[in-house]
Amino acid sequence: MAALPHLLVTRPQPQADAWVARLQSLGLAATAFPLLGIDGPADPAPVRAAWQAIARGQDDARRPLAMVMFVSPSAVQRFFDQQPAGQAWPAGVLAAAPGLGTRQALLQAGVPEAALCSPPADGGQFDSEALWAVLQPRCAWSGSSALVVRGESGRDWLAEALRQQGAQVHFVEAYRRTVPVPDGAAQAALAAALASPQGFCWLFSSSEAVGHLPALAPGADWTQARALATHPRIADAARQLGLAQVQTVAPTPEAVAALLLAGPAA
Repeated sequence: MAALPHLLVTRPQPQADAWVARLQSLGLAATAFPLLGIDGPADPAPVRAAWQAIARGQDDARRPLAMVMFVSPSAVQRFFDQQPAGQAWPAGVLAAAPGLGTRQALLQAGVPEAALCSPPADGGQFDSEALWAVLQPRCAWSGSSALVVRGESGRDWLAEALRQQGAQVHFVEAYRRTVPVPDGAAQAALAAALASPQGFCWLFSSSEAVGHLPALAPGADWTQARALATHPRIADAARQLGLAQVQTVAPTPEAVAALLLAGPAA
């Protein structure tokens, strides 16, 4: 059996370290190599206002607040960092998550499971489209309000679907994405991965993160590098960089381990 590749986990911290620990417990070698940094919002006032809307169950125009959608675990973490003391998640407001990691982050933040809405774990697709398939029948959207908690920008697909159903959508910037500066260990890992690409495997969870690699390694040849991507759009971004060996995988450490332990793709 061929030696398993050393995984480079490109998620932002602290997610990267948590993934590395879990992957190592599953028998894989892994190193954190964050390609995205997460900082607090430029202005925390909209987050505080969103918490007020959640508490009263209405937006400023007195539309009933039906749902708050969180785009990522980072959105959950930064939003709940500003949760008012003593304020619990109300039973009448859905908390929506496009992926399993975001769902788990909401549970850990104290959102009751009955309030959660996310794609099924065995459905194989974790994005806005898959979320909408299970979210759309949960509410009477016409005349209601919805919040989308994200960074400075993001996909507007779900917001447009909600608007078509008659909902008013408000975006809440809970964090800012930054470009992390690799420390000495990360620089050494990058050098090793470029020198021996078959011994490593990049684990990508963001198209934006993929786009930061060229600046970290100008002129690098990526054609021999291998990657796993947690969504087809991210896989496409990796291929556009030049990687020829790219596979999609469900966004869990267990799925990554199962794929690698099964051996090379045919």
